Formats: sequence, C-alpha cells, structure tokens
Amino acid sequence: MADEPLVLGIETSCDETGVGIVRGTTLLADAVASSVDEHARFGGVVPEVASRAHLEAMVPTIERALKDAGVSARDLDGISVTAGPGLAGALLVGVSAAKAYAYALGKPLYGVNHLASHICVDQLEHGPLPEPTMALLVSGGHSSLLLSSDITSDVRPLGATIDDAAGEAFDKIARVLNLGFPGGPVIDRYAKEGDPDAIAFPRGLTGPRDPAYDFSFSGLKTAVARWIEAKRNAGEDVPVRDVSASFQEAVVDVLTRKAVRACKDEGVEHLMIGGGVAANSRLRALAQERCDKAGIQLRVPRPKLCTDNGAMVAALGAEMVARGRSASDWDLSADSSLPVTEPHVPGHSHGHGHSHDHVHEVAKDNLYS
Repeated sequence: MADEPLVLGIETSCDETGVGIVRGTTLLADAVASSVDEHARFGGVVPEVASRAHLEAMVPTIERALKDAGVSARDLDGISVTAGPGLAGALLVGVSAAKAYAYALGKPLYGVNHLASHICVDQLEHGPLPEPTMALLVSGGHSSLLLSSDITSDVRPLGATIDDAAGEAFDKIARVLNLGFPGGPVIDRYAKEGDPDAIAFPRGLTGPRDPAYDFSFSGLKTAVARWIEAKRNAGEDVPVRDVSASFQEAVVDVLTRKAVRACKDEGVEHLMIGGGVAANSRLRALAQERCDKAGIQLRVPRPKLCTDNGAMVAALGAEMVARGRSASDWDLSADSSLPVTEPHVPGHSHGHGHSHDHVHEVAKDNLYS
C-alpha cells in the first residue's frame, strides 16, 4: 500500500463536480459532472447555482467513478478533497461529502490545495514530477507562476495576476464578440483562422520597470473591447477571427515569455503548464517553441486533465499518503482563499492520522457491524 496508495479525490471549487480515483500515479477513473450549461445563460458562473448542482451530482458522480475504476469504496487508502481556494459554497459541498465518506469508511481525510493539485495532475500523464518544477497555472480564476520543490509541502509563488486572470479575459472578450460562454475554447477555434499579427494589442506588465513575473490582463481586455466598439461605431464589420487571434497572441505571448524567463532566472529545467487555459492550442505551441529554444523540458497534461477535475485532487492525495503526510482533522473547513503556500491542510496530530484512530474505530462499529 505504501508504494501505490489508492485514493479518491473530490473537486468542487467552481462549476465542475469532479471525482477521480488514482493508484499511485496511475489514473483509474475521472468522472465529471459539469453545470456549465446552467451558467451559460448568465454569462458566467453563479455560485448558488454551482453549489446546488454539486449537491445533486455528488453521490452519482462518486458511484460512477468507483464503477469506472472497478474498485470498492472499502479498498481506498484515503479520501482527498479540494479545501480551497474556490467558491466558498461550492467547496463546502465537496468538503462535507469527503468528510462523510471518510468517516463512514474509516479512512484518512486529506484537504488539499486546488492550485497544487493542478500541478500534481501531470504525474498521471508524464510520471513523477521533477524537483524542482516551475508551474504556470492559467485558468478562469488564476494566472500564477509557482516554483515547487516538493508538491506536498513546498510551493512558492513567484508571480500572479494583479487583476483579471487569463481565462477571465477570454470569457469577457468572447462576450463582447457575442461568441458565448465559456470563451476560451471558442476564441481558440476562431483564432486558428485569423492573423495573430493583424492588430497590435498591448502586452501587460512587460516594461523594464514592471514586476518580472506578475501578469495583468485588464488593460488588454479594455483595449480589445474599445477596438471592437470603435469598429462597430464606424459601422464596419468586426473581423472576429483576426481579433480572436491577435487577442489570444497577446495573452499567450506574455504568459510564455514570463514563464521561460522564470525558469532561466531560477535555474529550473522543467516547466509544467496547467489550469483550464492550458488546453489552449496556441499556448501549447508557443510554450513548446520557446522552451525548445531555451533548453527547457515542457510538460503539459492532456486538455481533459487541465480543466478542473477530481483526478488532480486524487493525484495530490495519493502523493500525501505515499510521503506519509499527516491527514486532516475532522474540523477541516473550506477556505475560499487558501494560499498556495499550503499544499494541504494537515491535522494537529503529527504522524499518520493518530487523531482518526479512535473515531474510525467507532465509525466502523456503527456502520459495518
């Protein structure tokens, strides 16, 4: 068991109910129920709608994952859950479910960090993470540059967005272009047929005095929206493909430039890209090009593992078990602003889950007598 822990992971930080099952670094099941269609008519994620959707999807999604993996809940070595960051109500549904399952099954509970999970998921695709690894995480809520020397205990933020996240900018520009929600995949699709050099949109925070690793997409978003507005006011057609390509190029140019610079400055030979925007085809291509030129190994999981999913939470949970990290206590709480410097929320007792033993014995008697 110590070599290959079997862990179930629950992810409910936003609008996807994700349940993954992992044995060591092998993915056995990745079940997702999305409420994205319920949010589309609002043009963005509505927290209350998301929380209720998680509640309805939770048990069926866990049952589907166990069935897909061909394992019984009793075989699990632990249950991990996203404790933060994310939408408070949505996180609470996941944390409560994880506690209930862990308590009923007499298994240790691990509250883990959403961002650290996005990094750890790459182990399921490319094997154990090199130490150290530089990670560029880009999603609807986050744009961060992180340096991890041990994914279970040491993640250091080098830079982050000071305003909008990259994914947020994609959503907003898609809305201005009337392309629907979410914006990332549809802009990626239109951009393939457009000219990335057609319009010179600004590159945020790339001046000599700007912070080297921080990002800003608010100015870019405004510039694109104004450009579109000016075209419409002049009664001209908006070239959707060129706008999409030029906007996308401005985003991925800055993201990849700063990530490669951070690798060089820190002497790190591996760059991992994760988060929903990592599914963007141009980001992948430009990152590969620049990493090859700089002699850096690029690791990007397949698109399905980049967006929010339970597999990434299970992957980090399995790593916690394998490295003997202490389990979380029963008073584990959802923390909507859990800092990335805390890859997991350990219990007060040190060593392997001592605080659980008594409760688990009681639980086993109650439920399986």
